[in-house]
Amino acid sequence: MKIIPFSPPDITQAEIDEVTDTLRSGWITTGPKTKLFENRIAEYCNTSKAAAMNSATSCMEMTLRLLGVEPGDEVITSSYTYSASASVIHHLGVKIVLVDCGKDSFHIDYDLVADSITKRTKAIIPIDIAGVMCDYDRIFEAINNKRDLFKPSSKLQESIGRVAVIADAAHSLGAVYKGEKCGSVSDFTSFSFHAVKNLTTAEGGAITWGDIDGIENEDIYKKFMLLSLHGQSKDALAKTQLSNWEYDIVEPNYKCNMTDILASLGLVQLKRYPEILKKRKSLIQLYDQLLEETDTTSLKHFTEESFSSGHLYLLRLNGKDEEYRNRIILKMAERGIATNVHYKPLPMHTAYKNLGFDISNYPNSYEMYKNEISLPLYSLLSEDDVEYICDNLRRILIYS
Repeated sequence: MKIIPFSPPDITQAEIDEVTDTLRSGWITTGPKTKLFENRIAEYCNTSKAAAMNSATSCMEMTLRLLGVEPGDEVITSSYTYSASASVIHHLGVKIVLVDCGKDSFHIDYDLVADSITKRTKAIIPIDIAGVMCDYDRIFEAINNKRDLFKPSSKLQESIGRVAVIADAAHSLGAVYKGEKCGSVSDFTSFSFHAVKNLTTAEGGAITWGDIDGIENEDIYKKFMLLSLHGQSKDALAKTQLSNWEYDIVEPNYKCNMTDILASLGLVQLKRYPEILKKRKSLIQLYDQLLEETDTTSLKHFTEESFSSGHLYLLRLNGKDEEYRNRIILKMAERGIATNVHYKPLPMHTAYKNLGFDISNYPNSYEMYKNEISLPLYSLLSEDDVEYICDNLRRILIYS
């Protein structure tokens, strides 16, 4: 029996050599390789700057803080996502406004976005699920239609002049929407480099942003550095310069910087990334072909308007319920095949129930969740592995 894990990292000798070089250099915290990685990410995303941190979660939270979002404000996100998209809002003492996903869609309901905007709304965090980017034209249309309600409370908010769009692009580095690279479409875009992501630094993330009238990109970058390193006016690398030890703490901020060890992984992964994306696309196309005759519906990754990063293969078991789906997961596991579910909607979790959310108010999210199963998808997966997975799934579906 084959053993097929769900999402192991793709690490080659090149990554090992780069990390070893960092360890031998004597510089293992935030330093030259982190700065180089930031530059490479910005280049890849077609943006002026990028700021690296220890997670996509930190990137989103620090962006909300950069914007000056504060208690009394509201931030919108989808009910169909992982906790990080909403927990960062809660951390600021800000009201979480959850919006259901669209009917038969894993993405936020664009028609409900405008209805959810009030004079207190400062930002929206849409989710690029599985590597498929949202319809950002519709998101910007919704917030621009409510521009008259917007009440800025910081210089940055005033410069943007409307609700800010912070893309949760944890899954979608390398995706393209209407010819534009992910990272350059939204006001701000947060990427994850967690161990299971397409490009991994073990833990880590980066934030990119578009040009904002009246605001210098370097000023935004410097503010992110202050937010992510205790509000310290100089990082450790700057302090190593001759007679440059003295620094100031200008704000009592947070600690969520990336290290050179992590950046070393990222630098090599980014060089390999075009081939990684190519492999993921070929595996998705093979899955689609082999499962075409089954009573299932998969998320469409590649269309005339968008190109996915191919992070997850989401499959719905048409007309089935949670109990049936969970049986399929167990039977696949008995055959050595690890699967998963993306996602259990936030209102179904204790933390969000305690905040007053009820899944009955998010019927589309529940309908998408109840029969969704995520199949293994990663660059080390072979075509034979995909055939084995699909053959077993087809057999299980016939006899279940």
